[in-house]
Amino acid sequence: MSFRMILAAVAVSVSLVAPAAAHEVTLGSLTLTDLWSRATPPNAPTAGGYLTITNTGDTADRLVAISTTRAEKSEVHEMTVSDGVMTMRPLAEGVEVPANGTLVLAPGGFHLMFMKLQAPFVEGEEVPVTLTFEQAGSVDTFLHVMQIGARGPDGHAGHDDMKMDMSE
Repeated sequence: MSFRMILAAVAVSVSLVAPAAAHEVTLGSLTLTDLWSRATPPNAPTAGGYLTITNTGDTADRLVAISTTRAEKSEVHEMTVSDGVMTMRPLAEGVEVPANGTLVLAPGGFHLMFMKLQAPFVEGEEVPVTLTFEQAGSVDTFLHVMQIGARGPDGHAGHDDMKMDMSE
């Protein structure tokens, strides 16, 4: 085997183990990274979506709407725990992306919620989404679908790592 063939094989191998959620989207002063979701079991009615939004502008923006052809209904949600009770609720006004700041949508906190899925999310596929911001407008992109139980593109699922004392 020639040296060139070995290098080509190594390059292909490295590209196959690269992080699944390695794309970036820029919309005005907003940069979207780590766009991902988890695979869902057959007949699952819902799925979550996650990403990081960095705002380099001097004005706050707001993620006000999401949509996908893969679900009947899509919303921006927040999960909170208060007095040992976990609550998930839609955010009718969306969620703020602070000026010169970062908003992380991750399991256990702010996230995208897809309801009445048309079909399961399958590991390795890309789920198309449209994200609409109050100031920056709309952008069409996609979420990388990772395995069931994935902890995110870097192996860290955000708020899932919080320790919660539910006893009282």
